[in-house]
This record gives sequence, structure tokens and C-alpha cells, in this order.
Amino acid sequence: MLRTPEAYRQGLQDHREVYYRGRKVDDVTTHAALGRGATHTALDYHLAEDPAYRPLLVVDEGEGAPFARYFHIPRTAEDLRRRNELIETVTREGNSFVPLVKEIGTDALFALMIVAAQVDRSAGTSYLRRIEEFYRHCRDHDLAMAVAQTDVKGDRSLRPHEQREPDTYVHVVERRPDGIVVRGAKAHTTNAVYADEIIVLPTRALTKDDAPWAVAFAVPAATRGVRMLASPRGFSATSRFDNPLSARYKTVESLTVFEDVFVPMERVFLLGEWPAAGVLAKTFVEFHRFTAVSYKPPLLELLVGVSALLADYNGIAGAGHVRDKLVSLVMYLETVRGLTRAAAAECQVKEGIAVPNVVYTNAAKHYFAVHYHDAVRAVQDIAGGLVVTAPVEEDWNAPETRAVMERYLVGTVGAEERLRAMNLVRDVTASDLGGYLEVLAIHAEGSLEAQKLTILGDVDLDRYKAFARQVAGIGGNERR
Repeated sequence: MLRTPEAYRQGLQDHREVYYRGRKVDDVTTHAALGRGATHTALDYHLAEDPAYRPLLVVDEGEGAPFARYFHIPRTAEDLRRRNELIETVTREGNSFVPLVKEIGTDALFALMIVAAQVDRSAGTSYLRRIEEFYRHCRDHDLAMAVAQTDVKGDRSLRPHEQREPDTYVHVVERRPDGIVVRGAKAHTTNAVYADEIIVLPTRALTKDDAPWAVAFAVPAATRGVRMLASPRGFSATSRFDNPLSARYKTVESLTVFEDVFVPMERVFLLGEWPAAGVLAKTFVEFHRFTAVSYKPPLLELLVGVSALLADYNGIAGAGHVRDKLVSLVMYLETVRGLTRAAAAECQVKEGIAVPNVVYTNAAKHYFAVHYHDAVRAVQDIAGGLVVTAPVEEDWNAPETRAVMERYLVGTVGAEERLRAMNLVRDVTASDLGGYLEVLAIHAEGSLEAQKLTILGDVDLDRYKAFARQVAGIGGNERR
């Protein structure tokens, strides 16, 4: 069944243990700050009810139908292309903010299905059956899911079993006939405070001595012992005039702590099979980075649009350097989008599931991250210094100061249009949201180095070396 937005929000009123700025939150849906995020994440449920979007958001045929298209297991390149369209469209409808309550969770489910099939064959386990049952539970109840993967890691020069504080990686502290008890903490768990289920995955490759840390499982967000410390970073604004995005939307990262949490065995998807930990971590990011580069284009479209708008408003649209910056912004956008579509088209099928092309996906993510700060500089250059020096909403609302602003802050258009465009640039590039987005560009979905290593590990360099040897005439096999 498909849930209504109201049913989704009611599901979050389950006494989950969430803290915000040091205080326990009674209800994330009505909290002064967190409530904005709950309203935004309900977008998936709103659009599924809209006849104009239902064909994209809902699968109406086949086993389990109707269900949210996020849960559609990709079997072909066309399925991945459709998933890309789904994520990009929903993000655009969110004015460049992706909900991230079904996207990442289904990324994890697909990865778990692939790796579980491999582990079951090698170890004689029955993880795939458990995962398929959990998948159907989430699909058939139209649940929201978060993924907790990144351990806090402690001393990064040491492996998990070498840490002075073993809880810096989530690990098993007790095995029982009916389940396990886990302890530790995960960082950067996006929108976990708005999720029904939290899926926990390993963060890295492990050794035999790290077996207690080789664990994957899922628990409801309100499970006893699960505590979420919600970050306020990036979304402190309250004025929609001054901050048209960050005063309206909210994405919440949390430090998610597992304090002796009991996990029933049916919800345990990896338990000590340490060789599979790194494979699972890598397989998840192959899907997750595809999701990431699918939701980046609407933000880049926004940067292109507001730059072109302010070029007009400032009367500089014909200047050569401005046209050059606009062309660079457009090429940046379309390169990221083109690589993402190529990743879908050139997918690889593993265990019957289509996996986005690893090289194209990571190239898209790396290209986005490397060039984001250059794009911000171009936008700020076109917009001008008023982005950070202009009067604020209180001045606009006061008749005496508004008259001054209306007289002196005009461009090719009136002061209000120009100020609102300036405020959008400031919110995206020069506010606490702007700083949040710049750090996110570098570190979200894996670091720059992680993307380069992934590309290097997946590309077949021997093929290129063989071509070079042939052209060079090395080994007597010279090309004519």
C-alpha cells in the first residue's frame, strides 16, 4: 500500500530518541527547526498522489504493486535511467533539495541483495532470504529508510580491533539465540530522524581480527538504545526573504548512537563474515554515488539560472567574461548529467541486478566535487558584492528604509526582484547553507580520494597498456 503524507508524518511520532542543540525532542514533526525537514521529506508521498507525477513515482503493475518506484529493483539500463529521472525530478520539485528518505535506503537494499547472494553461496548462510523479507516489508508498507554506514573511526591509522575505544566502530558485543546486541556510533546519517527504519552497513574492508565489526542489520528508528544527535548545521535561517531555501527546507545529519541495541536475528544481514564487509561497503557506494549524481543537476540548474538572471538584472549579460562564466556553468551541469546517464546506459548486471557503471559514476561525482567551488566563484562574481552587503528583510519591511532601497538598489529591474535574486545567491553560496553545501560537495558520498581509488580499482589498465605496447612496437607486435 502507498502511504499518505499524513500517515508518513504520523509514523514519525513514535517517541524516537532525538536530541537537538542538547535538548530531547518530543516530536520531530512539530519541532520548531526539525519540523521543516519532516515537511520536506514528505514530498515523496505528496508527489505520489499527484496524477502528473504518479507514473514516474509509482509502479502500478507486478508483484506488490502499487509501490513507490524507489523500490523497483533495477534489472536493466532502462530501469537505472528511470531511477535517475525519478531522483532528479523529485529533487527539482524540492527546489534543489532531495528528500533522501527512500533513495539511500533502497541503494542499501540493492547492495545487500547482491552481496548476500554471494555470501550465502560461500558460507551457507541465509541472508538473502532475510533481506528479501525486509525489502518486502519496507516496500509494502511504503517506509522511509536511512542508512548508517560511516563509523566515527577514532584513530584512522588503526583498524577497528586496534582502537583504544572499540565503540568508534559499530560492533557486536553479544550473540544470543534470537539475535545480537550491538554498540557504537555512526556519523553523517542523513535524515535518520525522519526515517522509519535505519539500515546499518560496514564502512570499510576488514580483517579476520575485525570480525565482530563485520555486521549489517536494520532496526526501527524508535528502537530502544538508538539515540540520534541531530546537527543544526546549514539551516539556521528563519527569514524566507533573506534565505529563500534554508529558511524553508532542512536536511539533517545526525550522530547515530547504538547503546547496547538488540537486533532480532531476522534483521541481521551480515554477522562476522569479514571478507564481505569491504565488498558490501563498495557495492553500496556504487548505487549511492549514482543516486548522488542524480540529485546534483537541479542544484547546478539553480546556479546557472540565478547567474543568468543576475547578469540580466545587473546589465552585464553581454560582457565577454560573463558569457564565458555562463558557458562554463552550463558545461559543468551537462557534464555531470551526461556522465550520470552514461553510467546507467553502460551498467553491469550482478546477481540479476543492474549496477551503474562504476567508472562513469565516480567520474561524475569527482567532476562535480572538484568543480563546485569554481562554480560558486563564478556565480558570486556575476552577482556582485551586494550578495553579502545588502540590507535585510527588516529594512525592506520598514517604510522609511524601504523607500531608500527601492530608489538606490535598482538595476535593469526593480529593487525587489534584484534583491530576491541576490538573496538566493547568498543563501546557496554565502550563508551557513552555502558553507554546508561546499563541504558536502567534497565529502558527501565519499571523499575525492575515494572516488579516484574506486575508478583506478575498476578500470582495466592492462587493456590500455596492451594498446600502447602494440603502437610502440614492443614485443614484436607492431600495429600496421
